[in-house]
Amino acid sequence: MSEVSTASTTAHTEENHVDESPRGIAVMVVVGVLVGLLSGLFGIGGGTIIVPALVWLGLTQRHAAATSMLAIVPTSVSGVLAYAVEGNVDWIAALLMFLGMFIGGQIGSLLLSRLPEVVLRWAFVVFMAFIIVSQLIFIPSRDSSIEFNLVTVLLMIVFGVLAGILAGLLGVGGGAICVPALSILFGASDLIARGASLLSMFPNAMTTTVANVRRKMVHAKAGLIIGIVAALTAPLGTWIAGAMSPRAGGILFATYLTVLLIRSIWVALKVTRE
Repeated sequence: MSEVSTASTTAHTEENHVDESPRGIAVMVVVGVLVGLLSGLFGIGGGTIIVPALVWLGLTQRHAAATSMLAIVPTSVSGVLAYAVEGNVDWIAALLMFLGMFIGGQIGSLLLSRLPEVVLRWAFVVFMAFIIVSQLIFIPSRDSSIEFNLVTVLLMIVFGVLAGILAGLLGVGGGAICVPALSILFGASDLIARGASLLSMFPNAMTTTVANVRRKMVHAKAGLIIGIVAALTAPLGTWIAGAMSPRAGGILFATYLTVLLIRSIWVALKVTRE
């Protein structure tokens, strides 16, 4: 019992190493603006920005990922509302995805509390590489929609589990895997895939955050600052998404992630050598 208590105390101490100076707060606000824009634009939670930024501000990869899930909660709500106004949310697809993500998110949160830092770093690198490739090789149709049958229902739940594991483990919303899956495997248009992705990640982010809080891995102040600012800018990203072609959006997202991937590889190599 004493070992468990010591571990919890250590985790709690680690999470409070984030920079809360005026400079640090300013960085969180800027990150929130970028997260909101990209969330609305691509239907993602924004963890690919939040996690590296929080690590740079002093959190461990583990606590940055857990805090990111908290920030994704208000971000996803704002994005869903913006997409729903334009009729670009498939409520059934979102529900099916969530059923899987609820299970996967708990698994991911458990793994997050137990896996070594170096493993989390390299998992993040592999995850981003997958997103980049998927964005470059596939161009969704804006006029297509999902046709439901038994196979579709089962596959959506399975992919929801995978997305939930990634979300809980890496601190992302899961949209980066849900959006490509909804378009490539299930025939959703790019806008509907993003709207459904944001809707499905909201309850998953909530349940995963609760699990992370219980494990004392969440820095609430940082998560709320980023999340609230992101919620204010997400509708602008949604508007840009509607005005941009699917191909242009995919290239823009892949370009950004390539820069982030290079940096993440460098950091992962550094941690590995240590």
